[in-house]
Amino acid sequence: MMKEILVSPSLLAADFLNIGKEVEMINNSPADWLHLDVMDGVFVPNISFGFSVLNAVAKVSKKPLDVHFMIQCPEKFIQRTAQLGAMMMNIHYEACTHLHRTVYDIHQAGMKAGVTLNPTTPVCALEDIIKDVDMVLLMSVNPGFGGQPFIENTIDKVKRLRELIDTSGSKALIEVDGGVQAETAPRLVKAGVDILVSGSYIFKSPNPADTIRQLKELR
Repeated sequence: MMKEILVSPSLLAADFLNIGKEVEMINNSPADWLHLDVMDGVFVPNISFGFSVLNAVAKVSKKPLDVHFMIQCPEKFIQRTAQLGAMMMNIHYEACTHLHRTVYDIHQAGMKAGVTLNPTTPVCALEDIIKDVDMVLLMSVNPGFGGQPFIENTIDKVKRLRELIDTSGSKALIEVDGGVQAETAPRLVKAGVDILVSGSYIFKSPNPADTIRQLKELR
């Protein structure tokens, strides 16, 4: 049986003057999750939105919230993220001094735990925790800004991560974020990706719901 590809549109690329309508569009689309990027201007060179926006989106979103923290000390916000009703709390490997403890605390708070790797962080860094995480997000651009070009090495990195997951017996899903569009998405799926995060390609397309559908139909 062919696996289903999940799509998690990134709200960072939405029209923030019409955020309610954008979330409603996602609600009525075939999207599986809603990807929310939280940036602090310290861990990454940009600031996005905080809990005031997250709380507002959580009240109207019908899709599970895939919250990606690009911040220092994400462990400080585990309980607040759980109170949102978030499905996934995704933290950066590079931002967590005690990664195993943070993953454990996320699970204890009732959420799934994702770990993100920056483009130059090797897959082997996850060998000792791969069985404990629910998802690994590979950044295919340098985190901090939308609309960046895709980093080609990501294709081989997905293959290495798939091998690690399969040989370890981990159940972790593979998610990729950055430069996901018509040319890169099929190659990522072929390499072993489970979840596609896409921002500009979806929200700036003539028919975002149809674009999501096309991504989901990739095999």
